[in-house]
Amino acid sequence: MFTIRKADTADIGLINKLAWQVFPATYKDILTKEQSDYMMEWMYSPESLRKQMEEEGHIYYIAYEECEPAGYVSIQPEGKDLYHLQKIYVLPYFQKYGLGKQLFRQAIAAIKELHPGPCRMELNVNRNNPSLGFYEHMGMKKVREGDFPIGNGYYMNDYIMGIDI
Repeated sequence: MFTIRKADTADIGLINKLAWQVFPATYKDILTKEQSDYMMEWMYSPESLRKQMEEEGHIYYIAYEECEPAGYVSIQPEGKDLYHLQKIYVLPYFQKYGLGKQLFRQAIAAIKELHPGPCRMELNVNRNNPSLGFYEHMGMKKVREGDFPIGNGYYMNDYIMGIDI
C-alpha cells in the first residue's frame, strides 16, 4: 500500500511541507503554539533541514501512498554502535494504516545496512506523547529521561527509548 524512498536535498521543500502538516497537529495538546512554532523553525526550516542532511548525517525517507506523500522518518549516526531515530511522522489522514510500523522498520533496515553488526537505536519522545505506546509496541524500552534545553527558554521533556538491533 505504501512505498518508501530515500530523500535527498531536492526533497527539503517537501519535508518542510509535510512537517507543517503533521508536527503542529501532533503536539497541539502538548506544546504551546509558541514552542511549536519555535521548534518548527529550529528543526524544519529549509536551512535546518539542509544542515541536517549535508553536515549532521541525517538520512530521511519519505513514504507515499501511490503518488501522495504520507509521512517521513529520519535516522542519524551518533556513535560507533549508536543511531538515533530523529523523526518519524505520519500525516493524520494516513494514521492507523500501519505506515508508522513500516517507517519504523525502514529505519531499522537502513541502520542494518549502514551497520551490519549489533548496535542500538534510540529516540527521544515527549513524556506526554501518546506515541509512547507505539514505540513500546515496536519493542523499544525507556532507558532514561531528561529535560533538554533547546533554546529560547524551551525544553524538550523526553523519555529516551532504546532498542538493540
